[in-house]
Amino acid sequence: MVIGADFDEILAAARAGAPWAFERLYTDLAPVVGGYARLQGSDEPEDLTSEVFLGVFAGLSSFTGSEQQFRSWVFTIAYRRVTDERRRRSRRPVIVDDGPEIDEQVGGDAEEDALVRLGRRRVHELCAGLSDDQREVVLLRILGDLSVDEVAGIVGKSAGAVKALQRRGLSALRRQLDRRGVSA
Repeated sequence: MVIGADFDEILAAARAGAPWAFERLYTDLAPVVGGYARLQGSDEPEDLTSEVFLGVFAGLSSFTGSEQQFRSWVFTIAYRRVTDERRRRSRRPVIVDDGPEIDEQVGGDAEEDALVRLGRRRVHELCAGLSDDQREVVLLRILGDLSVDEVAGIVGKSAGAVKALQRRGLSALRRQLDRRGVSA
């Protein structure tokens, strides 16, 4: 998911208001931002992703830097939105809607849908086995494809602490997989 040599041109076009450029930036990063939000336990990962990109597009004029710095900036915004959502949730009671669920998907492949759901559930279970800090670091490093220093800046920890959290998080994931009999 890298734009590459065209990044500067796309960024300039987005700053000028070109819809195609906004779309390209969004399609490049929205899936991983949405995955990050989902694995961080967001109640509405699609809405949170939209909020992130509203913030990104509103702040494009103030951004300067490379594509990797842009990616880091986007994940900084995502990290803050997830943190804000957690704070809001902790202040408000959870309202459960017991109404019937309507599946809006028409057609599709039942077997494929089931496998996707099972895969998602396993990833959520694996991530749930990590501490909050470990999950944060591992997701930003892997999904965000960010450097140790970039993650340290986002989460407000030293690079050494980020490395230790990553190492412990990956070790915990490895142990979980070994217990389940999953080989690398």
